[in-house]
Amino acid sequence: MELRQLRYFIAVAEELNFSRAAKRLHITQPPLSMQIQNLEKEMGIILFLRTNRSVELTAAGQRFYHDIVKVIDTLEASIENAQRIHLGKLGSLRVGFVGSATYDILPAVLRVFRKQFPDVQVHLSELSTLAQLEALRQNEIDVGVLRPPVLEDTLHTEIVSIHPCVLAVPKQHPLLELDVVTLEDLKPYPFVLISPKTWPGLYTEILGLCHPVIQQEALEFQTVIGLVAAGMGIAIVPQSIMNMHTQEVVYIDSIHQLPLASMGITYRSSDQSILVKTFCEIAVRVARSAG
Repeated sequence: MELRQLRYFIAVAEELNFSRAAKRLHITQPPLSMQIQNLEKEMGIILFLRTNRSVELTAAGQRFYHDIVKVIDTLEASIENAQRIHLGKLGSLRVGFVGSATYDILPAVLRVFRKQFPDVQVHLSELSTLAQLEALRQNEIDVGVLRPPVLEDTLHTEIVSIHPCVLAVPKQHPLLELDVVTLEDLKPYPFVLISPKTWPGLYTEILGLCHPVIQQEALEFQTVIGLVAAGMGIAIVPQSIMNMHTQEVVYIDSIHQLPLASMGITYRSSDQSILVKTFCEIAVRVARSAG
C-alpha cells in the first residue's frame, strides 16, 4: 500500500466520480482505476460499488475513508512540522543570559526573534557567565548571552557589542564637583564591585586598574547600583547599566581609562541548529543597528 494510492482513494471517495477525481489528481482515468483496483485487492475488500451511472462507497469504504482522512491529515501535519523545524520556524530555544544583558541587547534581540519566529518557544535562564559555560557543556542551554572572554575550543563566541565602562556615584558625591575625574581621584573612596563569581574578567581588571578599597561585593549589577544609591561606595559598571535609572545615582562617562565591557553570544561549536544560528545573527544585527 502506497501513500499515493491512499490519496487516489480519498479523491474518488470525495468526488464519487472517477473522471472528476482523475482531473483533480492531474492524471488520466485508466491508471486511477487501476490503482483503486490494486488497493482493493491488497486490502481484500471492495471499497466502491461501481455502475455505469454511479460510484458509491461501500460500508467498509466509508469507514476506511473516515479513518484514512485522519491519518493523512496527521501525516501532512507531521511533514509540515518537520519542515518548519528544519527551517527554524518551530521548536524551542534555551537561552542563558547574564542579568546585565536585560539592560543591553537582550530585550531588542528577543523582540526581533519572536517576531520572526512566533511559534518558537524561548526558555530563558538568568545565569552568570561561568554558570552559562557549564550549562552549555552539559547541554542544558543552547545559547548564552554572556561576558567574554570564552577560552574553550568546543564553544564558539560572537562578540556583539563593546562599550566603555562608566563610574556610578551617589548623588551629591564629591567627585561630581570635579571638572575632570581621573583614576587617581577614585583612590580615597570605597568601591562596590561586581563579584568575581559573576564577572571574573571585569573584577580582575578593576583591581589591576585602580587598586580599590572594596567596601562590598554583589552578584548582580542591580544590587551594585542599589548599594551605590545607599552611599556604600562608588562602582565601575558597563555603560548599559546607565539604562537602570535611579535618582540617587549619577553616572560619570568621561573617564577614558576605564575598562571596556563586551557582550557575547556563545554556543556549542558542534551545534548546527538553525535557531541558534539565527538567534546569533539577529543579535549581531541588533547590536550593529544600536551603534
